[in-house]
Amino acid sequence: MDKVYSPRDIEQRIYERWERSGLFAPRGEGPGYCIVIPPPNVTGTLHMGHAFQDTIMDALTRYHRMRGEPTLWQPGTDHAGIATQMVVERQLEAEGRSRSDIGREQFVERVWKWKGESGGTIARQMRRLGASVDWSRDRFTMDEGLSKVVTEVFVRLYEEGLIYRGKRLVNWDPVLRTAVSDLEVQSSEEEGSLWHLRYPLEQGDGHLVVATTRPETLLGDAAVAVHPGDERFAHLIGQRVRLPIANRLIPIIADEYVDPTFGSGCVKITPAHDFNDYEVGLRHQLPQINIFTPDAHLNEQTPSHLQGLDRFTARARIVEELTAAGLLERIDKHTLMVPRGDRSGAVIEPYMTDQWYVRIQPLADPAIEAVRSGAIRFVPENWTKTYYEWMRNIKDWCISRQLWWGHRIPAWYDDAGRVYVGRSEAEIRARHALPDSCALRQDDDVLDTWFSSALWPFSTLGWPEDAATLKRFYPTSVLVTGFDIIFFWVARMIMMGLKFMDEVPFREVYVHGLIRDSEGQKMSKSKGNVIDPLDIVDGIDLEALVRKRTTGLMQPRLAPAIEKATRKAFPEGIDAFGTDALRFTFASLATQSADLRFDLARVGGYRNFCNKLWNASRFVLLMLEDTSTLPPVKAHAITPSVADRWIVSRLGQTLQAVDQAFAEYRFDFAATALYEFTWYEFCDWYLELSKPILQGEGFSSEAKQATRQTLHHVLEALLRTLHPLMPFITEEIWQRVRTASGAAEDAAATVMTARWPQASDWPRDAEAEADVEWIKTFVLGIRQIRGEMDISPSRKLPVLLDQVGSNDTSRLATHETYLARLAGTESIAVLPPGVTPPPSAIAVVGGMRAFVPMAGLIDPQAEASRLEKRIGKTREEIKRASSKLSNENFVRNAPPEVVAQEHARVAEFERTLTSLEEQLGRVKQLL
Repeated sequence: MDKVYSPRDIEQRIYERWERSGLFAPRGEGPGYCIVIPPPNVTGTLHMGHAFQDTIMDALTRYHRMRGEPTLWQPGTDHAGIATQMVVERQLEAEGRSRSDIGREQFVERVWKWKGESGGTIARQMRRLGASVDWSRDRFTMDEGLSKVVTEVFVRLYEEGLIYRGKRLVNWDPVLRTAVSDLEVQSSEEEGSLWHLRYPLEQGDGHLVVATTRPETLLGDAAVAVHPGDERFAHLIGQRVRLPIANRLIPIIADEYVDPTFGSGCVKITPAHDFNDYEVGLRHQLPQINIFTPDAHLNEQTPSHLQGLDRFTARARIVEELTAAGLLERIDKHTLMVPRGDRSGAVIEPYMTDQWYVRIQPLADPAIEAVRSGAIRFVPENWTKTYYEWMRNIKDWCISRQLWWGHRIPAWYDDAGRVYVGRSEAEIRARHALPDSCALRQDDDVLDTWFSSALWPFSTLGWPEDAATLKRFYPTSVLVTGFDIIFFWVARMIMMGLKFMDEVPFREVYVHGLIRDSEGQKMSKSKGNVIDPLDIVDGIDLEALVRKRTTGLMQPRLAPAIEKATRKAFPEGIDAFGTDALRFTFASLATQSADLRFDLARVGGYRNFCNKLWNASRFVLLMLEDTSTLPPVKAHAITPSVADRWIVSRLGQTLQAVDQAFAEYRFDFAATALYEFTWYEFCDWYLELSKPILQGEGFSSEAKQATRQTLHHVLEALLRTLHPLMPFITEEIWQRVRTASGAAEDAAATVMTARWPQASDWPRDAEAEADVEWIKTFVLGIRQIRGEMDISPSRKLPVLLDQVGSNDTSRLATHETYLARLAGTESIAVLPPGVTPPPSAIAVVGGMRAFVPMAGLIDPQAEASRLEKRIGKTREEIKRASSKLSNENFVRNAPPEVVAQEHARVAEFERTLTSLEEQLGRVKQLL
């Protein structure tokens, strides 16, 4: 093995070998284990959320593959209607053209061409992170097979009356001129104004005051609402007010939607431009007056002098006219949530338009029952409540989008406006006996991307033709997803799976949190805290990072702010940590929290963990050189040493913990168990305990061979256990460990398909665990004395003991070799009863006391001076921290965790002071 672990030298080579060998495809017989990947956008690049999620799915896939189950991780990408269309439209803009210039057919061809050239980026990045998906089954939501499934589902739902066309209020992007889903709307706080407007009463001189953040929408008002229990306005209910500028009379209505304590207690109702007002309007049968064109200019429903104005220009003009008419009471500064399209950045407009809808309630009821009955289990269980809340308040689903890229709606219209739905125009003509002379025009709209995504679990497995694959892998085993798309994707997959497969699409839903930065902030380009996971794997210098983040922005004006934030966040660029360190970091973060804080320092810690494993393996391989073929672990020629028995026992306990963690989706627990066993038990203790046997005198060749066997077998099993989380380094080392055991060269051999270690093969040995715990306590006690007294590690120490029990006496005799090597003892003697030891440093070792006489070990005067300086510095630290805590302003204003941390620092300083003073007292006995 190379002396230095270099992930860049091994990772790509190993992955190419795996893929070339077809190792990712399901193998074996019996029930399958299947995960379908949440399909990333074909336009996308891998972000931290993808990398985290893919790590979890890959770990599960590798774990179950090693357990001998036919395992399928189904890959694929989503056609991402809006995102992909925008990419190609920007290309056309750069050429001075638009999609309307080239027409729909050529535009769609242009998108397919782009997809062929640039659509594989995310797949290449997934390979870089070790994703063991079955690439031979890679699917795309717009490929021929999946497109047929989409059409088939649409037609069947329509024929059952579960799809219809209607006029409803939708989220409308006036730049893209299409309806968008809630998930494609990003709402954030912005500074704005709250205009208080006067609406004159029809009778008398009075007026009502209403407040609005969008004064232009008053042109579409259909009523003013008050609370039915508000006595201030009870006498006005049923009367009318005159709508300013529009000069229409609208009624004053009573509705419990109104909060009588907010503002004036009067609310303007605009059913065609506000979702809440839309519901009020339905209850009171109010007219729905649409005042906007598709690009958010005022239409013919508005006064002629305002028609054609952009909505924000119209806003300013209307405010001017209200002011001139004395109908503007006041303007308040106001912070409000502004919804913007996540692609266009345009302010989203609630807009009344004809769209296609899925009648959702008949599909939602069985989906609710599937979770209630236990057919589907959410992990953590608390997400079940969220699912129920969404499902029980579900609305019909708008599935049409005014785009050119996507699954075109299979509906045709004749000249009379009659609609025909079918799998093709030919089928429609045949079914309805329509002659060629009857002109038919296909609907221009395409389906919401989430429609095809809802079919993903069964469409990717070959529905409706491929019955064998469906039978083997459907229902899939688990869905791994973020909580932000439980409604948009998870719930719809459940509904569609039950409808078309008569079975749930997955047995369990593992809901993970969202990756935040180290301070808990959402990752965003403007904050400079977004990290490309491959930059962590391969490293990137600061200037390259700045160029990467500021080139090709949709909003170039943001470039200076992004550059500034990037330079502040990553002044040295990003080091190369390798894939395994990043994956292990993600596993350690996979708690049940909704927010997962990512810190590069943590990745650095796990890079050190990789180095530790690498170096330990080099030592083991060195110890295995020039030995004969090693027999199985249970075939030792002699009784294994206590250290050998101990590490076997501890490995068994670790395997149990890892198996339980995988079963419970607690990847953080699995990572912790593996880290602690590898670093603290195998590397720090077992390797050190093996050295006296392998490198010392007085041990038989059989004893040495027994320890070599244990080193080999434990390391080999540990590599298998680490493999799901750290696939590359474990493969590289495992190949070398395998051949070191005498196994023949085998190009097909891989840890990926090796048998998962069984905890039962590594039995518990309580006696060995107790003995090694005793050795560790003794060694740590003597090491503590060395540290406190600043004694060189190479200096051999005489040790005196008292309060020695019978078990201690036996262990001292049995384990003397370990104590001499690891504790660096020169001699160990038991004090006779009643004999007082000379001035010594003392450590409590189990039930015993260990004394190390200080005479001759230290310079008492120099040591006393050193301790007095440390005592002085420690007292200053206590004084400084205590002063901060005595400051009422600090305690009152600082975050609670900061105050708690300060208290903890004081307590630690006080413990250190006590220890230093005790040491000084012992040293002064020698002066």
